[in-house]
Amino acid sequence: MPPESTPQESEQRRQRRLLAERALHWRRTRRLTAILLGLWLVTGFCTVYFARELAQITIFGWPLSFYMAAQGASLVCLAIIGFYAWRMRQLDAAYAQALEHSA
Repeated sequence: MPPESTPQESEQRRQRRLLAERALHWRRTRRLTAILLGLWLVTGFCTVYFARELAQITIFGWPLSFYMAAQGASLVCLAIIGFYAWRMRQLDAAYAQALEHSA
């Protein structure tokens, strides 16, 4: 028969689970932030760097480079912010649930 754990040992296990959940939450948060910042950088940088090439493509009669500079980059930025808020709400809810189970 295994020896019963003392209250101190069970508290230490609970603390380790909490630290592991917090580390997982922050790893997911940093990864999401890095991916979205990369997308924002690519959208902003590529529009300027490849403006001549993008001018060959037209959307509704306007060159794509003009469209991206005038509206597209702003729409992409809004989409990134919306996605970040939606995804972080999910990640925070999962973290809160994990904390409740650990308590």
